[in-house]
Amino acid sequence: MARILLGVSAGIAAYKALELVRLATAAGHAVRVVQTPDSQRFVGAASFAALTGAPVLTDEFERDPARGAFPDQAPPEHDPLSHLELVRNADAFVIAPATANTIAKLAHGLADNLLTSAALAARCPLVVAPAMNDAMWAHPATVANVATLRERGATVLEPGVGRLASKGEAGAGRLPEPPEILAAVEAVLPAAAGGPMDGLDVLVTAGGTREPIDAVRYVGNRSSGRMGFALAEAAAARGARVTVVAANVALPRSPRVEVVDVETAAQMQAACEARFDACDVLLMAAAVADFRPSAAADHKLKKDQVGDALAIAMERTPDILAGLAARRRDGQTLVGFAAETGEGALEYGRGKLERKGLDAVVVNDVAAPNTGFDVQTNEVTVVTASGDHHLPLATKDEIAHGILAVVMDLRGAKDSRSNGVQVSE
Repeated sequence: MARILLGVSAGIAAYKALELVRLATAAGHAVRVVQTPDSQRFVGAASFAALTGAPVLTDEFERDPARGAFPDQAPPEHDPLSHLELVRNADAFVIAPATANTIAKLAHGLADNLLTSAALAARCPLVVAPAMNDAMWAHPATVANVATLRERGATVLEPGVGRLASKGEAGAGRLPEPPEILAAVEAVLPAAAGGPMDGLDVLVTAGGTREPIDAVRYVGNRSSGRMGFALAEAAAARGARVTVVAANVALPRSPRVEVVDVETAAQMQAACEARFDACDVLLMAAAVADFRPSAAADHKLKKDQVGDALAIAMERTPDILAGLAARRRDGQTLVGFAAETGEGALEYGRGKLERKGLDAVVVNDVAAPNTGFDVQTNEVTVVTASGDHHLPLATKDEIAHGILAVVMDLRGAKDSRSNGVQVSE
């Protein structure tokens, strides 16, 4: 994992930097935080210190109790200059939020606080996540400053579009969401930062297939692909090469993950079969339709043509996971997913594990509160031959790391940390 230095400037979006820290530490990264003095008007240093387990600095002349070390390092015997030692130890420096004022200072090489001094001394990759009013973002001075930073090699993210801090205002200027910022940081990390899944090829399926009824309508399900995409991001953060076969997923794409878009179960089957032999880990998180219309009309069916009732003949779709499991090679780890409702879910998961010859089945009750489709959280039980591993309610990003911890344990790896999610037997 990597050492990430986070700079927080004085914007109302500073509270989102707490979520960025939580996601980064859950992914196994060591994080230190520097704040501008005014940023503490929005979020106090104690909150960042609690999440990182390291002191937070705001002033160039303030003594660093950790002497520039990150949480995974032993402090040096001497007291180095904070702004030099922090960036010397960092694998990446991210500034989130980056106000228009801070961006202007960065572009012109000013170093009038600890954050900008550290940025001027940094030789590691720099990621800038802007947050400001839409008028400030569109101002020619900001446009020029952003262009200058990009020309120098900094990664400057595009702000989000939507409601802004001022009442009634909307437009471009929102801080990018924390998962997007973390993905951008991890994309610029040097290969040496590595992780416990270095060298592994991971194939993930995500989303829900759509089986056409006619040229307009389809049979589908409510899967958003969030869990599959979270697994892909978590695997990439751990150093794996990741491919996602995504069925109708409308989520942001990570630059570190190859995405293959499909619509139907047949298309997903073809995409998975073409890539399965090369993968070391298969995470079959997609909700694949069990049935499809036997024949789809090539035109839109009209109400006045079909009458008051429409009967659709259905046929079974191929069992993609069972087919892949039948041709598995030595060294592959296969994980299925079972979205169930009510009692008997675990028993079904155990049956699926044995019936399809899998290494693990992730079972979750999609009818329970705050779990299942198109929500940010989940609660699952990973069923294996050696026992069940319960992952309590948490964000899907944290659940993804918990699942991968079990996967790596199954593969005999030394790293079995859950990265923020307690795994209970």
